[in-house]
Amino acid sequence: MNDGAVLGLDTSNYTCSAAYFDTLTGELRQARQLLPVKSGEKGIRQSDAVFHHTVLLPQMIERLGITGGVCAVGVSDRPSCREGSYMPCFCVGVGTARAISQVSEIPYYTTTHQTGHILAALYSADKLDLVREERDFIAFHVSGGTTDMLLCGHDEEKLLRVERIGGSNDLKAGQAIDRCGVMLGLDFPCGAELEKLAMECGENIAVKPTVKGMECSLSGLENKCGKLFDEGADRRYIALFCLRSVGAAIDALTAAARERYGALPVLYAGGVMSDRLIAEMLSKRDDVYFAEPQFSCDNAAGTALYAAFMKGLI
Repeated sequence: MNDGAVLGLDTSNYTCSAAYFDTLTGELRQARQLLPVKSGEKGIRQSDAVFHHTVLLPQMIERLGITGGVCAVGVSDRPSCREGSYMPCFCVGVGTARAISQVSEIPYYTTTHQTGHILAALYSADKLDLVREERDFIAFHVSGGTTDMLLCGHDEEKLLRVERIGGSNDLKAGQAIDRCGVMLGLDFPCGAELEKLAMECGENIAVKPTVKGMECSLSGLENKCGKLFDEGADRRYIALFCLRSVGAAIDALTAAARERYGALPVLYAGGVMSDRLIAEMLSKRDDVYFAEPQFSCDNAAGTALYAAFMKGLI
C-alpha cells in the first residue's frame, strides 16, 4: 500500500470522475467522462445518471492505472451543504468508496460536490493555503446546477466551512447557457461550443445584470436570448450576449460581497468559470483566482485532496 496516495471519486449529475493523488511525489492524475445526453435534450434523468455512473465508474478507476494501492478514499455524497441537498447519482460513488474501504481496510471520507470544486480550484490556483488560514475567502460555484456565492473558512472538523451568502435566485448560470445553446442548435452541454460561437462576434455588447443585494436573477436572460432568436439576430451575437450577461451578473455579485465582507480573496470555481470570456471580465479585479479548465469543470481531484487533508497527508 502506498501510504501517501489517495483516491477521489465524484459521480455528479453529468460527469463520472476519478482521481489519484500521490502526496509523496505530488502526482495528480484524473479520469472523467461526460454522461451521454440525447441530442436536443437539456438534461438527464437521475435514473439514467445512476445507470451510466454504475457502468462508467469502474472504467474511470481502471484508467487511472493505480499500482501500489491507496491509503484513503474521498468521495462526494451530495451536491452541497445546504439542508436537503441530495441526488441519487452520488450514491454510486459512495457505494464504491465504501466497498473499497471495506476490502482494503482503509478509511473513506465524504464531502460535498461543492467542497470538491472549491478544493480543486484552490489547488489549481496554487492557493490551498487559504484552507487553513484564519481569514475567510469568497468562493463562487457556478455550473449547470448551481450558481452560489459562498463565504468559506477553515473548520477543524470538516476542513472547510461553506456558507451560502448569495447567488442566483432562479435560473442557474449553466442552465441559461445550455438552454441558449440548445436553442442555437448546439449539443448539450453547450458551454464550450457557445464560447467558440461567441468569440466569432466582434460587436461591443452592453449588458445590464439584474441584481438585488446579494442575489441575481437569470431567468430574464433566457427570455432575452429567445427574443433575439425570434427576431433573427445573428447566432454569434446571441451567444456573446448570453455569456457577457452571465459574466456581468457574477461581477456584480462579487462587488456586492466585497462591499459587505471587505476585500477578501475571491475564488471562481465550477464549469461555467472555465469560460474565457467570462474569466476575462472578472479578472480585472484584484485578488481573484481561477482554476485551469480541467480543475474547473466537474472532477474528482477535489475529493482526492479532501481525503489527503483528512488523512493528515497535507
